[in-house]
Amino acid sequence: MEDLAAYFKKCAVEDMEYFLRLFATVPDDKLNWSPTPTSKSAMRIAAHTALYAGRFARMIRERELPGSGNLAERKAKQKADEIAITTREEVESIFRKGTAEVVAALDTVPPEDFGKSLDSGFGWSMPMLMLMAMPSSHVSSHTGQINYLQTCWDDQEVHF
Repeated sequence: MEDLAAYFKKCAVEDMEYFLRLFATVPDDKLNWSPTPTSKSAMRIAAHTALYAGRFARMIRERELPGSGNLAERKAKQKADEIAITTREEVESIFRKGTAEVVAALDTVPPEDFGKSLDSGFGWSMPMLMLMAMPSSHVSSHTGQINYLQTCWDDQEVHF
């Protein structure tokens, strides 16, 4: 079981690296493009993804999900934080720092905590192992969004 933490660390780093390589292929003139007025752009998706690395690290380290208190306020702040990030360099810096924090946080989880369950505050709980996997799975889902946007501007190349 102790190898699980090492596995989740490896996945978080590898998925971040792949996301950043893919994001680097987004043309400058498409960074803020979106297919509809309410859709997120590649920059906004990248900012969201990068910021969540640090948020996941905090959840893992504190063994606590954000909860339901002040949800509207928290969502508004998260949106503002995402919009404030405007360059590839900011995305990469924030993402690398947050992922380093994830790796360090995963080192704090003893195997006896792997089976714990965390209350969401929304009437459901999340297994600790699921939270430990979230930094990687979250990045993977947003990698798919970037891939989709690329098909919208007719980039049909598979980027590795």
